[in-house]
Amino acid sequence: MLLSRATYSSECIHFINVFFFFVLATSGNQTHNLGVAHTMLALCKVSLWDSDEPVPRAELLKGVAGAHGLLCLLSDKIDTEVLDAAGPNLKVISTLSVGFDHMAMDEIKKRGVRVGYTPDVLTDATAELTVALLLATARRLPEGVVEVINGGWSTWKPLWLCGYGLSGSTVGVIGLGRIGMAIARRLKPFGVKKLLYSGRTAKSNAAEVEGEYVPLDTLVSESDFVVVSCALTPDTQGLCNKDFFCKMKNTAVFINTSRGAVVNQEDLYQALSSGQIACAGLDVTTPEPLPTDHPLLTLKNCVVLPHIGSATYSTRGIMAELSANNLLAGLQGTDMPSELKF
Repeated sequence: MLLSRATYSSECIHFINVFFFFVLATSGNQTHNLGVAHTMLALCKVSLWDSDEPVPRAELLKGVAGAHGLLCLLSDKIDTEVLDAAGPNLKVISTLSVGFDHMAMDEIKKRGVRVGYTPDVLTDATAELTVALLLATARRLPEGVVEVINGGWSTWKPLWLCGYGLSGSTVGVIGLGRIGMAIARRLKPFGVKKLLYSGRTAKSNAAEVEGEYVPLDTLVSESDFVVVSCALTPDTQGLCNKDFFCKMKNTAVFINTSRGAVVNQEDLYQALSSGQIACAGLDVTTPEPLPTDHPLLTLKNCVVLPHIGSATYSTRGIMAELSANNLLAGLQGTDMPSELKF
């Protein structure tokens, strides 16, 4: 119901099957230890929204009525209205994501509904995308492609399309959690001279990447590359604002692959258009998708991607399997492979 069925290559067949079958499940009172997904399906009524487009709100509210289990995406807003529509039968929600800011967590907790999510499995894919976005932004790769296509590539020019390199640089990572650490590991071999990080506490494993724990202001002012990889919380919402960007070097590169709401996008636009900072790369925005007439999309020094951090066949397949198994465990009343504790 909430997951989309699409056409993919043969490498992704398992992913399609999971998406197709595990969406909204209404179970009976069976107490068997079923073990495998297809057996559980024989005892469930399964409904789905069979489209690439998000389920219309009216269809969602209608389809969720009486459900015991719900499998959703980041694009599905699971708020009080949806929970009310589901009713008291709802026992488990499984989200195919590591983030959960699309769900009314306080209300879900109040109702005693269990929540499954998919951390860890997208760590490597997101870290890879972050490094790719950093390099593409700093070395102006999208601009270079446009110049080739539009005939702007003529003779060699000393400073044409010059950007910023990682070798000998200082990189600052805001949030050295699983993904932040994976990003740091991938950046160090580029010859990064110093790696700074900030967060709530110092990390014992930071020594692996020679990471130095510093106050946020120090990280922002000293880094040549600022990479945001923190969770969205009340403390981090709007963290990257005018004051933040004013402290950055005017040659600094800003990268965000965490959550769009961590950044004040109006302030980022002003920082980029005024030359306060050199360039920015974003895989997350507010809202998503970003309107095509958004000011950030008019800037050559801003690279915006459509939230594809976890978009590899293998990662999405593992996420789908994990979210399905979380749902099944919740329906059976057993331990989930990955349950959100809150």
